[in-house]
Amino acid sequence: MSQWIVETEGMTRRFGTRISVDDVSLRVPEGKIYGFLGPNGAGKTTSIKMLLGLIRPDAGIIRLFGQPMPENSLDILRKVGSLVENPSYYGHLTGYKNLKILATLLGLPDSRIDEVLAIVRLTESAKEKVGGYSLGMKQRLGLASALLRKPQLLILDEPTNGLDPAGIQEIRQLMLTLTREQGLTILLSSHLLSEVDTIADEIGIINGGKLVFQGGLVTLQKQSQKVLHLAVDRPEEAARTLAEQGIGVECRGRTILVSLEGKTPLMQAQIFKALSGFNILEVKETAKSLEDIFLELTGKGASL
Repeated sequence: MSQWIVETEGMTRRFGTRISVDDVSLRVPEGKIYGFLGPNGAGKTTSIKMLLGLIRPDAGIIRLFGQPMPENSLDILRKVGSLVENPSYYGHLTGYKNLKILATLLGLPDSRIDEVLAIVRLTESAKEKVGGYSLGMKQRLGLASALLRKPQLLILDEPTNGLDPAGIQEIRQLMLTLTREQGLTILLSSHLLSEVDTIADEIGIINGGKLVFQGGLVTLQKQSQKVLHLAVDRPEEAARTLAEQGIGVECRGRTILVSLEGKTPLMQAQIFKALSGFNILEVKETAKSLEDIFLELTGKGASL
């Protein structure tokens, strides 16, 4: 079997003339949390629906557990739990009865209902009507539904959308527990890096239907290179002086910017030695945050 629980090659989906998902190749490793990130409308939900066989791709290959979809969908989907968009439920029935209906359809014993209620910490509220549940409780009931069949893969589309900070933290902790204690693989979509950067092992960033980054957070952090900002009295002349010594610079008004990527302390000392004939007014060192890099990759401003 492939080391990838989810693997796509050139996955593409069009709606009329608009390409919603454009040549996307995902790699989701076993037993990990994969953060699938991108602004609203980037193609996350469409990608997830293709993975689940809810819509067909126009081009490309999809494999789950090493088997092609949708050809083997019946076998594959027995091992998959999902929560896409808002969880459906009967508000006039209790949490337990909602799960009982689903368990009966799946041919599962009542004991499994009690197990999933305990996992999502809804045992005490199981006999209450779902219409009176908070948004966080409804999300946890949706997760309980997704866990009924003891899946090996859990696909969650924006599971913390609309939750308060306490609710977000609760769902995060639940996902970590499921991965660490039960070995589940989780594909988690979100439009906020801050919601997944503390729990995801790998991330994929999609923007405008294209996958613009895929890898570990450590790899993304390497793009957060340090930059030296030097305010000098004759910036253009100072920039030429450094360029003559093979040091790449960028001018911004009276400030010159020098990348410190790969530069040793000795090399940094050479920069100041080269500028000994100039009046250095200010020295500042900066580095991009993960959020800055994410926003650059998605082409967005401060808010998504």
